[in-house]
Amino acid sequence: MSVDQVTSNTTKDMEKTLTHLQKEFRLTRTGRAAPALVENVKVNAYGTEIPLKQTATISVPEARQLLLKPFDLGLLKEIEKAILASDLGVTPQNDGKVIRLSFPALSEENRKKLAQSVKAKGEEAKVSIRNARRDGIKELEGLQNKKVISEDELKKLKEKVQDLLKTYEKKLDDEVAKKSQEIMSI
Repeated sequence: MSVDQVTSNTTKDMEKTLTHLQKEFRLTRTGRAAPALVENVKVNAYGTEIPLKQTATISVPEARQLLLKPFDLGLLKEIEKAILASDLGVTPQNDGKVIRLSFPALSEENRKKLAQSVKAKGEEAKVSIRNARRDGIKELEGLQNKKVISEDELKKLKEKVQDLLKTYEKKLDDEVAKKSQEIMSI
């Protein structure tokens, strides 16, 4: 393995962690309705489990409401069952053509709990990128032991990996702050 491969792999691992955190945050309820909250709910359609986003259009007519319009009206009851079985905590309103999901406003206590959860997820992500740094440094030390790179080069590369860590920690902190602000401002 070359030095470029090690730094590239370390960067990829840190980027994957950031992407995963952003995906987790999209699925975190904030009091506002967001299609991401329901799009992966599994619906029993045509004898198989498929994501809701493949069975219906999902729109946001109001800040705290989702509107689900099935592609096939025969799936209306199955979509309703899937939402009731999910952990969303909302009751679907079925009018025979569409399903409306009304999300209640979050209480101050629930917002604080969600903000703590967001912070905890951010800390888990930091542990993950620190592990990526550790693995990258181990690989670089292995290259130095094999005499592929010198001790001076190793020191410079360790600093480069550390700078990469600081960059991604800042990005993670920014994501956590943004999501916490979103939760607390609603």
